[in-house]
Amino acid sequence: MKDVVIIGAGPAGLTAAIYARRAGLSVDIIEKNIYGGQTAIIDTIENYPGFKKISGFEFSTILHDQVKNLGAEFIFSQVKEVDFSGVEKYLTMSDGKKNSAISVVVANGLKRRELGCPGEKQFLGRGVSYCATCDGAFFKAKSVIVVGGGNTALEDAIYLSNICKSVTLIVRKNHFRAEKTLIDAVFEKENIDVRFNTHVKEILGEKVVNKVVLNCEENEENFSVDGVFIAVGYYPDNDIFKDKINMDGYGYFIAGEDCITNIPGVFVAGDCRTKPLRQIATAVSDGAVAGNAAASYISTLVSVNKLKI
Repeated sequence: MKDVVIIGAGPAGLTAAIYARRAGLSVDIIEKNIYGGQTAIIDTIENYPGFKKISGFEFSTILHDQVKNLGAEFIFSQVKEVDFSGVEKYLTMSDGKKNSAISVVVANGLKRRELGCPGEKQFLGRGVSYCATCDGAFFKAKSVIVVGGGNTALEDAIYLSNICKSVTLIVRKNHFRAEKTLIDAVFEKENIDVRFNTHVKEILGEKVVNKVVLNCEENEENFSVDGVFIAVGYYPDNDIFKDKINMDGYGYFIAGEDCITNIPGVFVAGDCRTKPLRQIATAVSDGAVAGNAAASYISTLVSVNKLKI
């Protein structure tokens, strides 16, 4: 049994591990994909204090190496079931193995939202992608669309504009939901075309994607394209914690800046909790708070047990 198990190896989880290890606690970090989480696939980070510009992969690697050097252990698996009913917390992995700890920090981030249109799942990996930095190289000198109007969509469009022949940005509303610096950068790119009040009705092709059906104010258009990059936001992936950790109506954990949940010894950090701003900087802040809170919780338990003795 470990002192702390951290679910998620994004910036929040990795930072929680740093603070927990520096407090002398034993730490397991469980991650189902790659360390760094969504941060690892960001092409360029320019709004994190201390770095003028750094790639998401490099930033994630620096954090990972720091945590590894402190002695935290990584487990690459997926948590399928949890039991938080007692002082000892139990987690069941996808392979059936069990893990346990005195305290748990849930920092599992968010999942990318799907469009839900016909052809999206059919052509996944054959022209449809959710990661520009992962798959952009496959579309060198080709024409693609990026769907979305937030920071991620604009970042993807800018990144792809340096690889692809043309990028068409499809925005459902009549405005962006992104930072001004990104909006300005998009309009400075000659090979990015922006279409507002438009959505993708269907994705079509034979073996691979070759066109999409666009709907703009009830007018449909068959638009030839080689690739579709979807960046329409995220949602919390907290289903396994339902009826255990309190959540709001959108599925986010209910917790304030102290990262404390309704369950003693269970803390949440990062994008998975209710908060006004979801950024790397705020995730790191949560991680520091949650890691320290776990250490304080365990210290209190030890003190109580000594008093009982």
